[in-house]
Amino acid sequence: MTSSDGGRQSSTVGDGDRRTAVLDAALTTFARFGYRKTSMDEVARAARISRPGLYFLFASKEALFRAAVTQALERDLSAVEHVLADTGRPLPERLVDAFDQWAGRYVGPLTRDVTEVIEANPDLLGEVVETAPRRFEQLVCAAIAAQTGRKAALPIAQTMISASIGLKHQAPSREFFLERLKVAIELLVR
Repeated sequence: MTSSDGGRQSSTVGDGDRRTAVLDAALTTFARFGYRKTSMDEVARAARISRPGLYFLFASKEALFRAAVTQALERDLSAVEHVLADTGRPLPERLVDAFDQWAGRYVGPLTRDVTEVIEANPDLLGEVVETAPRRFEQLVCAAIAAQTGRKAALPIAQTMISASIGLKHQAPSREFFLERLKVAIELLVR
């Protein structure tokens, strides 16, 4: 694309897509090797970008890790918001889908490593490790409150979150996680 003066305009959409792809590759690489054993060279290879190009985008491995985790959490929360906003579907169904977006997709042998690398490095992530789960709780609570009333919503949401955490750590598969979560949600939301 050229501007009226004949110069090239930067493609912010392309740059944003590239950054997203780099962060996705980084998260996968961190999950595979762990934070400490992951090098910027490995991330650059996985992202198909030069090492100097990677350092141009992210000044340090810590900044890259924080950005990759933040992007994943923001994407998860956006998906949860979208699912819970679909009031044309029954609340239990929306809650199962919301928990699947938040935690279910991280269940199983290949995806469990993402959760483990995040949980093992909270000091590198700053406040996002507190704000994202708190936002998820607020979204679930608001969806429940809309149907059951505000008084009961918070303890119900917190119980569902506790159940999902326990299930996530014992579930051998995403399907198992979702089956058990459906049972818990049906017991809590009537």
